[in-house]
Amino acid sequence: MEKLVISIPEPVSYIINKLNRAGYEAYAVGGCVRDSILGRTPQDWDVTTSALPAQVKEIFHKTIDTGIKHGTVTVLLFEGGFEVTTYRIDGIYEDSRHPSEVTFTSNLREDLRRRDFTINAMAYHPDEGLIDPFNGMDDLKEKVIRAVGVPDERFEEDALRIMRALRFSAQLGFAIDPETLLSVKKFAQSLRLISRERIRDELLKLISSPYPETFRLAYETGITAVILPQFDVLMNTPQNNPHHIYNVGDHTLSVMENIPADKKLRLAALLHDMGKPETRSTDENGVDHFLDHHIKGAEFAENWMREMRFDNNMIKDVSTLILYHDFLFSKDESGVRHAINKVGSLFPDLLLLLRADTLAKSADYTERRMKKIDHIEDLYLKIKERGDCTDIKHLAVTGADLIAAGVKPGPEMGRILEEMLEEVLCDPAANTKEYLLGRL
Repeated sequence: MEKLVISIPEPVSYIINKLNRAGYEAYAVGGCVRDSILGRTPQDWDVTTSALPAQVKEIFHKTIDTGIKHGTVTVLLFEGGFEVTTYRIDGIYEDSRHPSEVTFTSNLREDLRRRDFTINAMAYHPDEGLIDPFNGMDDLKEKVIRAVGVPDERFEEDALRIMRALRFSAQLGFAIDPETLLSVKKFAQSLRLISRERIRDELLKLISSPYPETFRLAYETGITAVILPQFDVLMNTPQNNPHHIYNVGDHTLSVMENIPADKKLRLAALLHDMGKPETRSTDENGVDHFLDHHIKGAEFAENWMREMRFDNNMIKDVSTLILYHDFLFSKDESGVRHAINKVGSLFPDLLLLLRADTLAKSADYTERRMKKIDHIEDLYLKIKERGDCTDIKHLAVTGADLIAAGVKPGPEMGRILEEMLEEVLCDPAANTKEYLLGRL
């Protein structure tokens, strides 16, 4: 069989060669090998070696003790930093995340044995080729995510691997091996031991992947019951309405599929209808209504995202998109200017959310609604091209102008500016200093 050849970046080859010349084994390992085989560009290149951390530090002039307790030293070259980790055997995982101790070994196979999935348990050397003791290459060909060895042991060691299994499935479009999937379900509750930040990062990678519908597996395996229990409620909330063809949870999954793979947009899609269960009411004809669900949804999104340690800008953007995704503004230029004033630079993202939300509904409704969204987008483009004023900072009159005209600083000045803006939003031709000051 023809030998597999992987193109290794020059600095990685340099590190491997220098370790070899010093008498130690060294290989590129893990995700970089997997992605190279798949034709993907690796984000990081990691090296594993038989050299002890102290020996690595002797060989290379500039290093950082990134995780020296666990055998990792970052070698600094002109091209950047590269992690070099000593072969190791992990001890007992007392916190379902980190081994209580590690033992360094000279056996590469033992090091690969401790890794999460077979497709991540491969090493590569330019001369020796692929080292694949757990048949990761076969699983790559079969498009399968399979735990190394006994799945229960891998997930009991590190519960975050539960999220990683789904994340790799979503990123690569691979199925999860049935035995591995059963173990995911068995250990889902242990995610409660993992930090919110770690779960958040894996969740973002999952939902911003090419296959966000994989999130359904998070529900089916009990993961959402731990990290986002409101989604379980959505999956059991019907929508008896002519516009809808799914329950709220399935509708949410469809919206995620229909929106671009941007973290902010996918988060808004995931959370946009979280307020529906709380606001659901049924009229005398058996039709469901969800009045003000966008308000409750925005409140939920803000609270949950804070709990998951999202940054303030992401929280603000996502909750704003959710708040206005069902906002009933008039479909003329004045209405669009008012909407731009509310949403600001997020308006194009709001249109994307509106389109995705519409595509996840009935066909006849989608056709009618899309025409309205097209019309709104046309008006938006015209407004931006003309440079119409849509916020106070673009008013022709400033606070200094009002002071010069005799208005005292304070709440009254703010009220006057807001009233001027309201008039300009209705009629952009009114945005002249002469006219606005004349209105005083």
